[in-house]
Amino acid sequence: MENTPQAEVVRASNEEKLAPGKLHAAQYIIAIILVVLLGGLWRLQVVGASNYKVLAEANRIRRVPVLAPRGKLFDREGRILVDNYPSVTCYILREQIHDAGKDSPELAMISRGLNMPVDQIETILHHYQLAPKYEPIPLKKDINPDEQAFIEAHRNELPELETQDEQRRLYPRDGFAAHLIGYVGEVSEQMLDDERYASYSAGDVVGRSGVEQTYDALLRGTDGYRNIIVNSHGKEVGQLGQQLAIPGQDLKLTIDLDIQMAAERALQGKTGAIVAMDPHTGEILAMASRPTFDPNAFAVRLTKAYWSQIVNDPDHPLLNKAIQAQLAPGSTFKIIMSVAGLQEGVAQDLHVQCNGGATFYGHFYACDKHHGAVNINNAIPYSCDTFYYTLANRLGIDTIARYATALGLAQKTGIDLPDEVSGTMPSTAWKLKTQHQPWYAGETISVGIGQGAVAATPIQLARALGGIASGGVLRRPHMVFPDEIPAEMKQAVLENFSGSGDRTIALSTDNWQLITDAMAQTTISGTGAAAHLDGIDFAGKTGTAQVVNHSAGATSLGKGNERANAWFVGMAPRRNPDIVVAVLWEHGGWGAGSAPLAARVVNTFVTKQRKQQNNLRIAEVPKPATLAPPDTTAPVAEKQLEKQTSATE
Repeated sequence: MENTPQAEVVRASNEEKLAPGKLHAAQYIIAIILVVLLGGLWRLQVVGASNYKVLAEANRIRRVPVLAPRGKLFDREGRILVDNYPSVTCYILREQIHDAGKDSPELAMISRGLNMPVDQIETILHHYQLAPKYEPIPLKKDINPDEQAFIEAHRNELPELETQDEQRRLYPRDGFAAHLIGYVGEVSEQMLDDERYASYSAGDVVGRSGVEQTYDALLRGTDGYRNIIVNSHGKEVGQLGQQLAIPGQDLKLTIDLDIQMAAERALQGKTGAIVAMDPHTGEILAMASRPTFDPNAFAVRLTKAYWSQIVNDPDHPLLNKAIQAQLAPGSTFKIIMSVAGLQEGVAQDLHVQCNGGATFYGHFYACDKHHGAVNINNAIPYSCDTFYYTLANRLGIDTIARYATALGLAQKTGIDLPDEVSGTMPSTAWKLKTQHQPWYAGETISVGIGQGAVAATPIQLARALGGIASGGVLRRPHMVFPDEIPAEMKQAVLENFSGSGDRTIALSTDNWQLITDAMAQTTISGTGAAAHLDGIDFAGKTGTAQVVNHSAGATSLGKGNERANAWFVGMAPRRNPDIVVAVLWEHGGWGAGSAPLAARVVNTFVTKQRKQQNNLRIAEVPKPATLAPPDTTAPVAEKQLEKQTSATE
C-alpha cells in the first residue's frame, strides 16, 4: 500500500490517542483532587467555621491589660503615707515589628523618639523573648508629653507602639520611712522561678521590700483588661468591652507620722536606726534607718547609675538597720544582766569596789571610771563595767544565755517585715556547734558588758526592754493593725514571719521595779543625764560598744569607722510604759550621745499624748452659758503641765 499524504495523517492521529487504561487513571486522579478540594472547603467553611472565626477575631481584636492601682498606705491616724499618681507607659507589640535587627530603622526611630539607647530596647526585647508574642511588652514607663506626642504622630510608621494609662507609686520624698514602707519593681526572672510568684508574669509590678513586699497580695489588687478592635496596621479603631480592674486594699499602718518625723529628724546626717514601739500591743510607732534611699527611683525603672551608687555605699542604704544591723549591744545588755542576776539571787548581795577595772583569769578588764563602791542600785546609772564583769563571772555563760534568749535575743522577733535577722547569743553549746571548741570562762567576762560574741538588733533590744518594764510581758512587733488583714492571711503572715512572738516570762515584781527605778536614775544623774526631760518619767540605759577590743583596756573611742557604736534604750513612763525606744548611732562615740536622740522621740510622743488627753477633757466639759473669769485656784502641777506643753509646741 502506498504511503499517501492522507494515510500518514490517519496513522499519526491514531498514535496520539491514549490507551483506555491511561485515560481512566487520569480521570480518577482528577476526581480525587476535586474530592480533596471540596473536602477542604467543607472543613474550612462548615466544620471549622467557628474555630477560624475565633482566630480571625483574634487577629482583629487585641486584649489590652488594665493594671489595678495598688492600695494606699496610711498612718495610724489616717494620714496618707504612700499614694498613686497617673502615668503613661509605652508598650511594644512584637507581632507588629517588621525588623528587630541591630541596624533596624524601626528601632532607630523608636530610640530617637523615646530617648532610649537601641541597646536598651534590644535588652528589653531579649528579656521578654520567652513570653507569648501577643503579650504587649512594657518598653518605657512614665513617658513625658513629648514622647506621647511622638507615638501619636507616628502611628502609621510605628504600629508596634502603644500607650496605656496606669497608676504609679508615689512615695515620700528624701527616703522618708523608706525601709519600713519598702518599694515596688518588676518581678525578676529569679522570682518567677519561686512558687510564691507562680501567678505573676514577666513585667508585673510586685512589692520588693518592706510592707510593700509583706502585704503585696493585698495591695496589688486584680488587673482588668480592654478588648479593642484594630485594623491591619494594628491601629485601634474601636472597643468591644472591658473587665474593670479591682483596686488593691488600702492599709493602715501602726506608724504615727509625728513620731516618725521626730525619729527621722533625730537621725539626720547620722548612720544608724531608731525604733519606737508600744510595748502593750507590739505596734511599731516609728522606724527610721540611715542612710536611706529613694523608693521612687525603683517605682519606674531603676537606672544603673543609681543602683551602682547605693550598692557600693559602705553604709549600706538598702539595709534596714532597725531589724538587720546585728551588732554588739554594749552596756544596754546590762539590763538583761541585771534581770539574770536578780532572778538568780546573785546581784542583790553583790558589792564591788571599782578602781577602774578588775583582773579575771590573769587578765585585766578595764572600766571607763573609778566608781568606788558599787551595788545593784547604782550599777545601772553608773554603767559600771567592773560590777558586770563580776556578775557575769558569778552567773556563767549558760545562765546569761538562758535569760537573754528568754527575753528574745538570738531569735527573730517575728515583725512583719522581710529579711529580719536573729542576732547571736553565745553559750557553751553555741561555741561547740559553730566553732567546734569549748567555751573558756574568760570569754564570759566581756559578754557581761554586751561585748564579745553578743550581737543584737535595735528591734530586739526595744522589745526586751519593753517586756522587762511591763513585768515580763513581751509582744510581737508588727507594722499593720491585725484588723486590717483578712483572716485567711493572718496565719500565713505568722508562718512566714515566725519568731519568738508574744510571750510572758516570770519576773519578780521587786526585781523589775528595782531595774526600772535605776534606769530612771540614769536619765537624771547617770550616764544618760543628757536625755533628761523635765516633767516626763523617762528612764533608759546607754551603751557604748567599742569596735576595738575592750578587754585589752582600750578606752579611746577611736576615729571614723573605729569610733564606738552609741546605743540607747529607754521608755516612758518607767513602769508599764506606753512607748519604748531603741537608738543605734553607728560610730557615734559614747552611748550618752544617743540618749538625746531617743529623748526627742519620747518628748514628741508624750507631748502629743498629753495634748490629746487635754483636748478630751475639754470636750467632756460642757460649755458655760456665759464667759467665766479664769480659775486662779488650779493646781500648780496642772499649770506646770500646761506651761510645758505650750513650750514644747
